[in-house]
Amino acid sequence: MKVPGKILLILFAIGFSDLSAQDNAGQIFRIEEGKMILTLDLRWNTAKRYEIARDYDIDSLAIEQAYKGASRVTSKKDNWDVRKISSNQIELSKLLDANPVKHISENDIFIVNDNWIKIQTGIPPDYVRSGINKMYKKYTFTYKNGIATFFLPSYKWSGKVFLSGTFNNWSTTQIPMHKTDSGWVAKIKLDPGKYSYKYITDGRWRVDPNNYIRERDARGGYNSIVFCPNYEFHLRGYHNAHKVVLAGNFNNWSTDDYRMVKTGDGWVMSIYLSEGTHAYKFIVDGKWITDPENKDVRSDAFGNMNSFIGIGDSYVFKLKGYLNAGQVVLSGTFNNWSQNELVMNKTATGWELPYILAPGTYEYKFIVDGKWMTDPANPLINGSGGEINSVLTFKSNYTFTLSKFLTATEVSVSGDFNGWSNNGYRMYKKNGKWILPVYLKPGKHLYKFIVDGTWYTDPDNKLWEENEYGTGNSVLWIGQ
Repeated sequence: MKVPGKILLILFAIGFSDLSAQDNAGQIFRIEEGKMILTLDLRWNTAKRYEIARDYDIDSLAIEQAYKGASRVTSKKDNWDVRKISSNQIELSKLLDANPVKHISENDIFIVNDNWIKIQTGIPPDYVRSGINKMYKKYTFTYKNGIATFFLPSYKWSGKVFLSGTFNNWSTTQIPMHKTDSGWVAKIKLDPGKYSYKYITDGRWRVDPNNYIRERDARGGYNSIVFCPNYEFHLRGYHNAHKVVLAGNFNNWSTDDYRMVKTGDGWVMSIYLSEGTHAYKFIVDGKWITDPENKDVRSDAFGNMNSFIGIGDSYVFKLKGYLNAGQVVLSGTFNNWSQNELVMNKTATGWELPYILAPGTYEYKFIVDGKWMTDPANPLINGSGGEINSVLTFKSNYTFTLSKFLTATEVSVSGDFNGWSNNGYRMYKKNGKWILPVYLKPGKHLYKFIVDGTWYTDPDNKLWEENEYGTGNSVLWIGQ
């Protein structure tokens, strides 16, 4: 599909049913008399309140203030009125914006199927930087030595139970669970990462009743979400601390989401981290500290010190010249375009910074004494006008080629891998062809070429499928 240059914003009023294992009664969200209203249960525990805050894009601190009896709370510039409607329920309400949207750009955020989506990030929609598990009963999921164990307590009356998810292409029969004296269990080998799943009990699909983390599926229901961790953070000591939180660029520096667990020698957190470079700190009873056991501590553009870890292989970003500059900062899709995190190191010939990346295609810029600029040594760019970024493909696994249109002024490729950007990733001529190396995740991809502003399917690829515009998309399969 081709994404139009301007996007019409439509807000649908959708009723959501509470799928909590603790309380299945009633509706959480509704729109009534020009107000958005959330009904919350005072009996919900911290994990459930966190889930509601995340699902409805409200600061978790605002939710906690409402639970403590505040009559009005503020979240992301929105003011919510709070009132108690029963001994066990409170309502949060705010007025809907009555003013029409005057202008929406391609980089604005809009709502589709209850998920926040940002157009043209260049990041695949299934990408996740980090994740932790939030289980009502911790033993219902474990991950050790590459083996994931799923346990569904009870359901002793069921005749057959199956485990289905993204790890087996949602097969309904591939992973039968084994009955025990207390429930059903399945063990499967999984790589670290994020997985969606459900249980099938006697033909009926069920979310995991002991898992707080859920996401909406394409049919308006929910899938349970689990993370297979690949890293464990340790903070030794601090035995008298009441609360220790892990915060980093991988969770938008949240001050509450990733609460560490107290152990005999300190605090610990098992987490899934994507390949790449991650900045982080610990928050001990409100005080921010770097990791005392990690020697990789760097200053950001504001002089704040952060600990860093990397998973994967390193790439060295270089900017030649600009020796009179006071500071050069690297910013890109790999660090959510942070303007202060990655301060480059000055060398005899310019500036450089080693940075660990996951295989992928990224956009980036340099910020030289506050002024943004593309990489003068890199001819690959994306965008137009004042919104041009340099493009880097790290560990490419496929090369787009186009042998026709050799007299064209500009050729680019766009598809599901870059949010169907109207400008696409620019291709360049080599050996009588337009080419562009990219990294694509295994699986199916849709794409088109943009030749001097006109969209074309790939003339050398016989695989294609129809789109909603009746113009077709080329289809590409990338193997494991």
